[in-house]
Amino acid sequence: MPPEELSQRNMIIAVTIAAVIGLFCLATAFVTGAQAHEAQDVNGQPLGWLYGYECCSGVDCSVSGDKAISEIPEGYRIEITGEVIPYGDKRIKQSRYEFFHRCTPGGVATAPRSICLYVPDRGF
Repeated sequence: MPPEELSQRNMIIAVTIAAVIGLFCLATAFVTGAQAHEAQDVNGQPLGWLYGYECCSGVDCSVSGDKAISEIPEGYRIEITGEVIPYGDKRIKQSRYEFFHRCTPGGVATAPRSICLYVPDRGF
């Protein structure tokens, strides 16, 4: 095979391999990236509904205990961090459970900013 054909063949092989690797990485990011996961109760039992994709990447959301979030005139106060999420904030979502569910980067409870807050029906 002449050198120019060999070089062109190697280039095609290299581009094909790079494309396959790129597609694999993209598929892996899609599958493991912004995925919601099923909400669980305080005992870790599935509740039958998913956290929204905009809030959760599979590990970011969890149920909050009774005293973890309080309602103050300005909004919902996250007791562990002092963060206040105003009542009209777009991060507030409707919880389908009797407790609050908070979504934070990496699911870290002490994260200073919440991604979303699922608020239960207050019955007012």
